[in-house]
Amino acid sequence: MKRLPVPEPISGGVILSYRCTAQCSHCMYGCSPRWRADWMSEMDVEKILVQLSDKLRKRYPSHSKRIGVNYGIHFTGGEPFLNFDLLLKAAKKAHELDVPSTFVETNCFWCTRDETTLEKFKKLKNAGLRGILISVNPFLLEWVPFERTQRGIEKSRKVFGRKNVIVYQEFFHDQFNKLKIKRTLPFEEYLEVMYRTNARGLYESLAYSSVIPMGRAVYDLRRFNKKYASAHFFGASCREELTRPWHIHIDNYCNYMSGYCGGISLGDARDIDAICQGIDLERHPILNALTSDIRSLYEFAVSEWGYKVRDEGYISKCLLCVDIRKHIVSETDSFRELNPREFYDHLA
Repeated sequence: MKRLPVPEPISGGVILSYRCTAQCSHCMYGCSPRWRADWMSEMDVEKILVQLSDKLRKRYPSHSKRIGVNYGIHFTGGEPFLNFDLLLKAAKKAHELDVPSTFVETNCFWCTRDETTLEKFKKLKNAGLRGILISVNPFLLEWVPFERTQRGIEKSRKVFGRKNVIVYQEFFHDQFNKLKIKRTLPFEEYLEVMYRTNARGLYESLAYSSVIPMGRAVYDLRRFNKKYASAHFFGASCREELTRPWHIHIDNYCNYMSGYCGGISLGDARDIDAICQGIDLERHPILNALTSDIRSLYEFAVSEWGYKVRDEGYISKCLLCVDIRKHIVSETDSFRELNPREFYDHLA
């Protein structure tokens, strides 16, 4: 039997829902307001946190105060503050279970008033949450007024302290301040401003935007990248991404995802031990193809499911992979590893 070994997670995120107030062009998980308001149940939150606590406490000091993008456990989405009651309960449960280094990611859409912003941060800290990550980038700027982002940063630092507030990215926080932005700014207008004021700054900005060529990004932002024929990526394997133990994600449907590979489930995260015992690749042909050679997935999709090559080419093996998977999902629901299926409906 051919099996894929999956190591125990050492850090990661719990996606409480894919529903978000924004539809950012760079989103790896295709989050948007169009997703159904499906939230992880309290029962599943507890089941997931019990397992993560057991595994992560082997590596972290008890109630570790340190937080980091690839350290500990974070609550994410979508936008977790769309369901503050669930987020608060999840933070309390994580603290009870001694889950180390917990923080929450937010786009600050909800930071409309000083008093309510401060109040929610205080409630989360009192519940045991260690810190906050605030997203700042030109894609989100289309959706969230920068004055709300500023308020979120200011009030969270008062509550959690500067060290436990991650501004991701500081580069854009400084840039938007220099541009004296207060409201929203469409991405195309942002590009025009950057090009008009400083062409070098435009390229610098795109380099700093941490766009990982996965999810929606490979479609919405492909105009910025050189394209290649599908054969250019033959010989490439996704084994490393699919077995990475750091920054894994578990979504509200309890899909266990490694790497940043949205729409690929390694199994039901309510039983992480079963996943870490290895995955039977004979029963998961998509995973089998991806862990050997992406050419195998391409040939399988063309011969069995009528996949048509993109004439304009592909910017990365990730676009080739997700485009094939998107096509297969539109033709069949036979592959358990292609979940959640809704992910593929929200990419473009």
